[in-house]
Amino acid sequence: MEEEEEDYMSDLFIKQDVRPGLPMVRRVKDAILKEEKQKEANEKNRQKSIKEEEKERRDLVLKSALGSENKGFALLQKMGYKSGQALGKSGEGIVEPIPLNIKTGRSGIGHEELKKRKAEEKLENYRQKLHMKKQANEQAADQFRIRFKNKQEERKMEGDLRKSQRACQQLDMQKDIDVPKETWYWLEPEEEDKNDEEDKEDECTSSDLSVSEKLHILTAYLREHHFYCIWCGTTYEDSEDLSSNCPGDSAADHD
Repeated sequence: MEEEEEDYMSDLFIKQDVRPGLPMVRRVKDAILKEEKQKEANEKNRQKSIKEEEKERRDLVLKSALGSENKGFALLQKMGYKSGQALGKSGEGIVEPIPLNIKTGRSGIGHEELKKRKAEEKLENYRQKLHMKKQANEQAADQFRIRFKNKQEERKMEGDLRKSQRACQQLDMQKDIDVPKETWYWLEPEEEDKNDEEDKEDECTSSDLSVSEKLHILTAYLREHHFYCIWCGTTYEDSEDLSSNCPGDSAADHD
């Protein structure tokens, strides 16, 4: 009578002493061996698929060399060909037959080439997108630098304009000129009355002149009437002294 198979999930099996260093019990060894044999038997008895059988037969035939029973090989032998000899008069041709490339998939002829071409097109599109993104980032960075530079130059011109207005007011008052030639030639006084401030803002906005145009006009007025250069910070004796010792009539000439 065969022994009853052990239940590996039973309390009796779980409570067995399997601590490291102790010999494994005989029943566990037998169970492992039995399981391995069962796996081997299942692998041997497993029915192979048609594709697997075809592949085994094909590989076996391809590995074996052609013999004289092959009609094509027999014709080559009659023409003087020997096994292992290269084709051609000078013997520079191929020695082994052209390898057989078996198509196992269900896709049509040319599908792999189409798939490869689509992958290449996808990669090229991805590269173009990266290139366009890089160009867009570079253009954005250039535009930011230009805006920042223009902003800095605008602030510098605004500072030069205030400096010119302050100098113009002082020099005009030294010559007993109480009213500026243009309202924006002098710095506007701070008014406490809110309505007066709004009126001043309306007057400023009514002018169509830009900061650079105002600066150019006012510095020309200072040079012509007071012989003064805001960038030199000097009042010259006359126009000849101004033209001889002042580098120019712009900020760039004084850099």
